[in-house]
Amino acid sequence: MAYKLIDLTRDGGVATIQLDRPKALNALNTEMMGEVANALATLEADDSVGCVVLTGSEKAFAAGADIKEMSDNNYLSIYKNDTFEENHCAIERFRKPIIAAVAGYALGGGCEIAMMCDFIIAADNAKFGQPEINLGVMPGIGGTQRLMRAVGKAKAMDMCLTGRMMPAEEAERAGLVSRIVKLDDLMSTAKEAAAKIASQSQPVAMITKETVNAGFNMTLEQGIRFERRLFQSLFTTQDQKEGMAAFIEKRKPHFKNK
Repeated sequence: MAYKLIDLTRDGGVATIQLDRPKALNALNTEMMGEVANALATLEADDSVGCVVLTGSEKAFAAGADIKEMSDNNYLSIYKNDTFEENHCAIERFRKPIIAAVAGYALGGGCEIAMMCDFIIAADNAKFGQPEINLGVMPGIGGTQRLMRAVGKAKAMDMCLTGRMMPAEEAERAGLVSRIVKLDDLMSTAKEAAAKIASQSQPVAMITKETVNAGFNMTLEQGIRFERRLFQSLFTTQDQKEGMAAFIEKRKPHFKNK
C-alpha cells in the first residue's frame, strides 16, 4: 500500500512508522490513523519485524486529534462510528513491542497514542498534555485512564482539568516516559532500543509484553500467577534451550523464534 500521511521504513528487524502531516503538526485524522492501522497489520504479519518505532517530527509527535474533522459530529454520529476504536486502538492491539519516540508536542490524541505504545523515549524538547478541556470535551482515547496509571491520580487530574503541558523532565520523574535524550539523539536511541528488542526471541518478547499489560487489570496475586504460568510455558520453546545454552557456553544466543 502506498501511504500519503505516514512513512514506513524497515531496517533489519526494526520498522519505523513516521507520522507525516507537518503543516497540521501531525494532527490525527481518520486517513492518517487508517494508514497507521494498515501499516501495523502488515508488520504484525511480517515475521522479519521484531519491534516498531512510532514517531513524528522534531516539532510535533502529534499535536492532537484533527479538530476540523471532529467539530461537526454529534452524539449519534460519533457513537455509531465508534470514533477512535478501529484505527487508533490498533496501536494497543499490536502484539509486537512498539516504542514511541516523542519530540515536540504530544498533546491530546498524540499523548494518548504515545501512551498506547509499550514505552516512550522522549527528546528533551518533548511536551505532553491532555488539553481537551479547553475545547469543551475530555480525553476520549484512554487519556484519563492511561495517564492516571502512568503518573498517578493527582498529576492526571491536574493535566486533564487545567490542560497544562508537562515537559519532558517532569514526565520522566512522574513515570510517563522511560528516558530522555537530546533531540539529535532521539531516533538513534529509539532504534537502538528497538534493535535490541528485535534481536531477542520474538515469541518471548510478545509474551512478556502481554504479561506486563495483563497485570494492569489483575490483582498482584493474579498477576504473579499469570506470569509464573507463562514463564513455565517458555520451557517448551527452542529459544529457551538456546538462550540458556548460550549463557552457559559464554556466547551470543541465536534465537530462531521457535
